[in-house]
Amino acid sequence: MTAAWRDALAPEEVKALLAIDDARAWVSIGIDWALVAAAFALVARAPGPLTILVALLVIGGRQLGLAVLMHEAAHRTLLRRRRWNDLVGNWLCAYPVWGDLHAYRAYHLRHHAKTWTAEDPDLGLATPFPITGRSLGRKIWRDLSGQTGLKRAAATLRRERGRRADFMGTRNRYGVVITNAALLAVLTLAGHPALYLLWVGAWLTTYSLVMRIRSIAEHAMIGDPADPLRNTRTTLAAWWERLVLAPNRVNFHLEHHLLPTVPHYRLPRLHRLLRERGVLERACVTRGYVAVLRAAASAG
Repeated sequence: MTAAWRDALAPEEVKALLAIDDARAWVSIGIDWALVAAAFALVARAPGPLTILVALLVIGGRQLGLAVLMHEAAHRTLLRRRRWNDLVGNWLCAYPVWGDLHAYRAYHLRHHAKTWTAEDPDLGLATPFPITGRSLGRKIWRDLSGQTGLKRAAATLRRERGRRADFMGTRNRYGVVITNAALLAVLTLAGHPALYLLWVGAWLTTYSLVMRIRSIAEHAMIGDPADPLRNTRTTLAAWWERLVLAPNRVNFHLEHHLLPTVPHYRLPRLHRLLRERGVLERACVTRGYVAVLRAAASAG
């Protein structure tokens, strides 16, 4: 099966798909931060329950977008030069959302090497599904009420205390503090320091929700753990889903697992090539995240 999908791509096509374009990476980073800035500006200009809700949704989605670019840097496909790949991946993407590129890289590459085995660190995110609609509703409530976010924050603090004597752990703590202080400083200079609460609030609520939906869509309820075309899912996302749930082409997860070093902006082309050549006829491809959530809540 692996050879069959590889045979559908010519060597020169694979080479083109693997090419890293620094300018396109900077565009992705810029779009994420521009949307965050637009959400802040919306609330600053017209504060109210509706604009705050919209801002929380957009910021949570873009926090996921930054985490996706950290993921890109973990595969060393964000920028061509490795030093800049790691610096930018940490300081502009990982640290602001309380992440750590170096720790994440070790964790995530193990997931790729051990997908759907007992050693897969993400196995627990996929195996509980499908569940009942009531159970999924409870999970969503825990996300949006901040319970999941507080639990994640506590777990992160425990990991940091465990790495107190470690240089990388110390640098991570400083990076998180410095980048978040810089964001607060910018908002203060703009005359709206309270807007920083939107960043924290989104991290605790909507970011938790979109992270959960992403993990369900990627690996839950798949067809065959042993088949590379059916052990992870691509979700064909509408524009609004890309805005909030699937930033930076993260929805093309099947293609990412087939060729993990394809930069995110080339994944749609990889999808088109495989689809046009019939490779995806039996693959795990779902149209829209609503369909994914329906399947996730289909038990009982």
